[in-house]
Amino acid sequence: MAAFNKDIPYNDLPLLPPKKDLETTAVLRKTITASRALSKLNGAITNLPNPRLFLDTIHLQEAKASSEIENIITTNDDLYQALVADKKFDNPAAKEVISYKEALWHGLEQLEKKPIITTNLCIEIVQRIKQNTSEIRKTPGTTLSNTKGESIYTPPSGEEIIRDKLANLEKFINNKDKLDPLIKMALMHYQFEAIHPFSDGNGRTGRILLLLYLKLEKLLDIPAIYLSEYIIKNKASYYKKLRLVTEKEDWEGWILYMLDMVETTAEKGLIRLEEILALMETMSLEVKEKLPKAYSKELIEILFRLPYTKRQHLIDAKLGTLKTVGNYLRDLEQEGFLKSVKVGKEKLYLNYRLMEILDKQ
Repeated sequence: MAAFNKDIPYNDLPLLPPKKDLETTAVLRKTITASRALSKLNGAITNLPNPRLFLDTIHLQEAKASSEIENIITTNDDLYQALVADKKFDNPAAKEVISYKEALWHGLEQLEKKPIITTNLCIEIVQRIKQNTSEIRKTPGTTLSNTKGESIYTPPSGEEIIRDKLANLEKFINNKDKLDPLIKMALMHYQFEAIHPFSDGNGRTGRILLLLYLKLEKLLDIPAIYLSEYIIKNKASYYKKLRLVTEKEDWEGWILYMLDMVETTAEKGLIRLEEILALMETMSLEVKEKLPKAYSKELIEILFRLPYTKRQHLIDAKLGTLKTVGNYLRDLEQEGFLKSVKVGKEKLYLNYRLMEILDKQ
């Protein structure tokens, strides 16, 4: 293998799997604790009466965090209002985040039909993120720079070379071997980012692939986890560890980082899920007591599917006429369960206690 040079396209990027002992003692220890944390979260989600209930919210939070890594910043308020309101939002950041969420959902739907991760699926995902017809990079001259504008890495160049590297990655992901799936996930993520197959959207596509891989390997039946939050908090370390694999073949440091991301995020996800469930139970009892006519299990579920709701959501769920559901929402606001906000000509209702949990860092 030729020595790595940051200013020359890394066409000698080694294929997977690496010719190194990856299962060091430290890695194996960390794999056990990360797998345990993931398994607990998976159990908690699959045991929910309606496991898909929080999916929209969790995937939007992941989309928001993943976009933030690329400096696409939006607030929870802007994001959920943009999703729920009829008014077409001019907020480009919220629009990009919603496109990311749709790309993730597309990936999950494709896995249901055909449980493999392919180059074509990666292309479909990036096209949905970018809302364009992106293809594999054809033009040379792509370099990655740091915040000072200094070149730090030049990915492989030439469509044929990029496609060969992706074909190897595809084979590595889908082949059954003895390597622990969480270690494989770390290798896969490094390799995708190092190939850098698209002109834009590589980071976000790579992070969607992580969630798809957790589902593919049945580590999370419903991939309700937002890994990107960890990367935001440890962003400098993320890029440094990636670079150390390229420059020094330091796979152990990179794998440990990724395993810690899985463990920390799964533990945090479980705590957040428990907080939301506790609030849902409390609110359910309070609404039943104060507004028995309005109360139904379906109503509570709508108030927890997304932080914002509106009359149409209740009508769609067949909870009553326009007038009836309008009265329900008005009474819920009067009793302090919701807060209303005008967006354009529309009135949205915020479950502010749910939003407080989502806003917690």
